[in-house]
Amino acid sequence: MTQPAPVRRVALALAIARLPVLPLREGKVPVGNCPACADNACGGRPTMKTAGPCTCPAPCHAWAAATTDPRVIASPAWAPAWREAAAVAYHPGGAGLTVVDLDNADAIAWARQNLPATRTVPTTRGQHWIYQGAMSSANAVRPGIDIKSLSQYARWLGHGTGRMTALPSAVRALVVREEATPRRAGVASSLTHTTWDRTVATGCRHTERYVRTGLERGLALIRSHTESGAGSQAFGVARFLAAQHTACPGPCGLDAIGEEITAAAVLVGVPEPYARRAVANGYRTAREHAA
Repeated sequence: MTQPAPVRRVALALAIARLPVLPLREGKVPVGNCPACADNACGGRPTMKTAGPCTCPAPCHAWAAATTDPRVIASPAWAPAWREAAAVAYHPGGAGLTVVDLDNADAIAWARQNLPATRTVPTTRGQHWIYQGAMSSANAVRPGIDIKSLSQYARWLGHGTGRMTALPSAVRALVVREEATPRRAGVASSLTHTTWDRTVATGCRHTERYVRTGLERGLALIRSHTESGAGSQAFGVARFLAAQHTACPGPCGLDAIGEEITAAAVLVGVPEPYARRAVANGYRTAREHAA
């Protein structure tokens, strides 16, 4: 009898322990969406605000595909994904957990001073602090700190050490500050009306149409998050767009792109300092992954 591949064996063991899992390919990213959902054909499931499930037979829509069902994990539809899988991810929110992803030594030092101790898992550059309880996810809530819970996945890196404690209000407050209520009418912003065009991207290898199309889609995604999540979307859009230009000789006008992303986030209520930080962290993450 053929034995399951090592990555899938880990996934099956975690699923039995009631941790929703999904495969990750090289680069710590999920497998691509199924043909019916490729290139956002399904609309990107914009109403995903709680844990899945994804109804596609193959792993699709990233964290929404995470499952604890061994039959799904071992199904023929999932087999191609496991063949290219380099790691296993899990959906913290689906297991009633929150992961505070600390990306560097400064972030760890801040957490030790401001958050209660809990189960800790070492990562490549920092640590995951895991709390019992689920909440909204958000990127770049502080420099080097992301919150992974209801609408994100986390890479499985082992059980870690220490006793898991209840999700503290100090962690929830990080996202509350990130997604503050819209600013009052009449409050001035330092934002200037900067737009990207070819004049600021003389070294970009892409056509103007390609860049503008991707940017407009990203801006529309940010603007659609009028209740919460716009700061996280700004981080994701900045990271995605910056990654498209890592092979360009430059300049590509990323500063102008960043101003447009920031303006879109501020328009739906993200405080300008948080919006700028989200964009900067998105750019930094794209550079680090490219390196």
